[in-house]
Amino acid sequence: MRIDLHNHTTLCHHAQGSIDAYILKAIELGIDIYGFSCHAPMDFDPKYRMHLTELPLYCQLITQAQKTYQDQIQILLGLEVDFINGKQDLLEPSVLDCPCDYLIGSVHFLDTWGFDNPEFIAQYAQRDLKDCWEQYLKAIENMAQSGYFQVVGHFDLLKIFGHRPPLDMTPHIQKTLQAIKDNHMALEINAAGLRKPIKEQYPSFEILQYAHKIDLPITFGSDAHSLDQVGFGYDDCVQIAQKIGYKQAVFFKDKIPHYTPF
Repeated sequence: MRIDLHNHTTLCHHAQGSIDAYILKAIELGIDIYGFSCHAPMDFDPKYRMHLTELPLYCQLITQAQKTYQDQIQILLGLEVDFINGKQDLLEPSVLDCPCDYLIGSVHFLDTWGFDNPEFIAQYAQRDLKDCWEQYLKAIENMAQSGYFQVVGHFDLLKIFGHRPPLDMTPHIQKTLQAIKDNHMALEINAAGLRKPIKEQYPSFEILQYAHKIDLPITFGSDAHSLDQVGFGYDDCVQIAQKIGYKQAVFFKDKIPHYTPF
């Protein structure tokens, strides 16, 4: 079973290609379960996410696609939601209550710094890397403990420009993974890192090894923002997961986990 739960639409204002084109490409690639999880509305950084007024349209479009392609592929309705530590009041109630199959919780910001945005890469030189990793991991831990989300998006995203976690971050990483496990979430193996400066999937092989050790479920996502990224890196990510010892992945329907071999 081939799963891809992390894909975007033009409603986020930084993706290209129609919903139908993405789905047809997924069918061509033999993807069995394909999830849209576009950037959810939030009163913060509006340039890179759908507006709150567009949320009903998004749900309508994906629901219609589910009906149109029901005999060819299983389409899931998800949202990628930013979790900003200390700014939980920015979480939109209508997003959290949206009748989605799943919510991906992602950390893209340390306070107001969008650390994965090339526009703000110069700030790395002005910050203490260890402190950044501590903040990042604490944000993910708090996100997991919120109980709102089913999937952790691109764990270890902070390495995107080559700033890997210091070795003394290992206990913090393991503590964060345990929080994810304890709160019944899945860890996404996200292929987007393979096309970013780090040239490595999120999360790293070592992090995935510990995730497997504690029996933390995984799922897969290409994080597609364009048609050529649909299904990107899937075979590489599957090989890594299999090498570590994973044999099944999880997807969510009405926020209920379903496990399948891959």
